[in-house]
Amino acid sequence: MPANPLSESSPFTLLLKGGRVIDPANGRDEPFDVAIAEKKIAAVDANIPAETAVQVVDVSGLIVTPGIIDMHTHVYTFAPTPTSYVESVHADAHLFASGVTTTVDAGTAGWRNFPDFKANCIDRSKVRILAYLNIAGDGMVNKDGEQIVSEMQPKIAAAVTEAYSDLIVGIKTAHYWTRLPWDDAHPPWASVERAVQAGELCQMPVMVDFWPRPPERPYPDLILKKLRPGDIHTHVFAQQFPIVDGQGKVYDHMWQARRRGIIFDLGHGAGSFWFRNAVPAFKDGFVPDSISTDLHMGNINGPALSMLTTMSKCLCMGMPLPEVIYRSTVTPAREIGRPELGTLTVGAEADVAVLKQLTGEFGYTDCGKAKLIGHEKLECKLTIRAGQIVYDPEGLSMPFWEQAPAAYWRMPELQG
Repeated sequence: MPANPLSESSPFTLLLKGGRVIDPANGRDEPFDVAIAEKKIAAVDANIPAETAVQVVDVSGLIVTPGIIDMHTHVYTFAPTPTSYVESVHADAHLFASGVTTTVDAGTAGWRNFPDFKANCIDRSKVRILAYLNIAGDGMVNKDGEQIVSEMQPKIAAAVTEAYSDLIVGIKTAHYWTRLPWDDAHPPWASVERAVQAGELCQMPVMVDFWPRPPERPYPDLILKKLRPGDIHTHVFAQQFPIVDGQGKVYDHMWQARRRGIIFDLGHGAGSFWFRNAVPAFKDGFVPDSISTDLHMGNINGPALSMLTTMSKCLCMGMPLPEVIYRSTVTPAREIGRPELGTLTVGAEADVAVLKQLTGEFGYTDCGKAKLIGHEKLECKLTIRAGQIVYDPEGLSMPFWEQAPAAYWRMPELQG
């Protein structure tokens, strides 16, 4: 849209006008305007005058939320090898289209290669990237290393976490010894126990990607005995977990673990979200504390696809929209110890998503190649990161070409 002619005296750089603001951190769900000054939220109020802003964007009929937080992705774009566990996605290329302004890489890098991750990805990204540090030295760059107990160094991992405490939000353990026989070099709980030890040393939470192997390594022991309050079990609706009984009721160990403070993250992934676990759990009142994708190149074309697709699945399984936004902004911010994120509080960094809620008939798939037909879908129309419009696929913030300013019509000087 054209700049305001009074721009030189306007206090706001950008005004989102006429939208439904859903800001769970502040208890808002009503029509409001959102004003931004430089990189900060400057005002959230009804009927902010258009002449107070340099640029006004009409978001009538749309939903304005804090920037979405995807707290489980893989965005360390190292050169993959045959020993790599995942091939990561490029954060800026893939996340802004879902309104995601903050993501947490879930253990792609370990204590040995985190400095490379920081220099080559985190420091170059427009998306805010935080990280769980893998307890194994090379993280998922070398999947064999996640099986070697001597690579799991709690003291070193804790020291690296403390050295980069502005970026690292916890410790990650994943993929350890899922099928081979136990032996002296591979005790059942080695990876979990060493990750928790690191978490104790640096006073950070632990995120666990887990494969139960009873009787030596049963799932209830993980969430009732091994993990601490505030620790996170991701992939909660994966096929391998005893979540619901034959009558569709959630097992008591799940409720016990929630009462003792264990956090359950969705972590969709390529193999970790099954409707046969999620739908009955939702119906019985057991929903994930946080919604996340576990996005990487192995699932970006299905079944995970994107954060908005994952959020839409929750919407279609019966979670109300304000709660979907809450579990994609407020709860992940708390889980990673960054409560200043996921909010439209005045003074907060201006990370904003503008969404549209569609109704119709939409197919959604899970990791077992089964589908659910839902009647709601979320679509991103605009993403703002630190006050800058970074995603605007339909030109919501732009003038019609016939009304474009003079610079649009200027012929560039030709060289040669």
